[in-house]
Amino acid sequence: MGVLATVAELGAGLALILLTFYDLFQSVVLPRPAVRKVQLARLIIRPTWLVWRWLGTRSSHVARNEARLAAFGPLALLELFLVWAAALVLGYGLIAFGLSDEFHPVLTDFPEAFYVSATTLVPLSYGDFVPEQGPARAAIIAESATGVALAALAITLLFSLYESFRAREEAVVALDALAGAPPSGVQILERVAGPGGGLSLDETFGDWRRWSAMVLESHLAYPILVYFRSSHDNEAWLNSFGAVMDAAALAISTVDGESAGSAKLMFTMGNHLVEDLTWVFRLKSANDPILERDEFEAAVKRLRDAGYKPKEVEAAWAQFKELRATYASVLNQIAHLLALQPAQWMGDRSYLPHRHTRTLRRKRKAPSKLPVS
Repeated sequence: MGVLATVAELGAGLALILLTFYDLFQSVVLPRPAVRKVQLARLIIRPTWLVWRWLGTRSSHVARNEARLAAFGPLALLELFLVWAAALVLGYGLIAFGLSDEFHPVLTDFPEAFYVSATTLVPLSYGDFVPEQGPARAAIIAESATGVALAALAITLLFSLYESFRAREEAVVALDALAGAPPSGVQILERVAGPGGGLSLDETFGDWRRWSAMVLESHLAYPILVYFRSSHDNEAWLNSFGAVMDAAALAISTVDGESAGSAKLMFTMGNHLVEDLTWVFRLKSANDPILERDEFEAAVKRLRDAGYKPKEVEAAWAQFKELRATYASVLNQIAHLLALQPAQWMGDRSYLPHRHTRTLRRKRKAPSKLPVS
């Protein structure tokens, strides 16, 4: 083997290993989003999700579609580690092939070097190829240590992701008592109307302010968590967050009450989360409340019937529209991206498969027209 070929193989293998280590550090070890940097997770997961979403929404049965879409998050995590492992095996295989003369027996081609690398990383080495000199031995030791470190990172990341997922979903499930399923911001205010309800509303806004901070830290550091869907029917973390944001916006702009302060704190933290999601996922805010005036007036009527004293409608609508425009467009874009079934006031419903399902059912139930004899 020529000297130039050996140097090229060693250099390519080392470069691939270093790039993989760098990507692992950004994606797994570094607890902050890798914005404006090349990241394997972003390059692989987003295109794969678009294909998976298209395939997962082909059925007319919503429950079946949801089951398919829910499988993507865990499978994407496995896909990432398989890609990282394959890149490391390839990189160390190139190094082994560059040092082929230092093995006994000598590695005659790249498939043999790839085999040595794969059985070392796992590790499943059978001893049929033995490194006999220093550089080859150092490469084998380094790859064995890399395999152990990769397995430790996989286990650590798995526990960390599922802990963040559990913390996220606890608040979503707990919100059912107030917001219903699917959740509604208007219903949150209706449920706490009356004596003592303000304390419950303040507590809810406080819980979701902390929830927003938790999601801000976990989902931006590990964006793959966005693709982990809620495990309960008619629930989605994005819908629940949108409902609480709607409730906070209504408490600030539309109804008189003592919860405006806690609502402002929650709204500020929630907008911070929305801004960072916009930044990380490269979305564009359309400054659109995605809400019609008659929908808002219907909500005001419900709140009045529940016992609230709404503010003057024109001023309330102007302020509410301004507040909702800061987050509604982004949440709607994410709902489109994730193919979520939106709750009330979460944008258009045109992309959802259940519209198609209802159309099919109406056609099946419609009596057929028989020809008149």
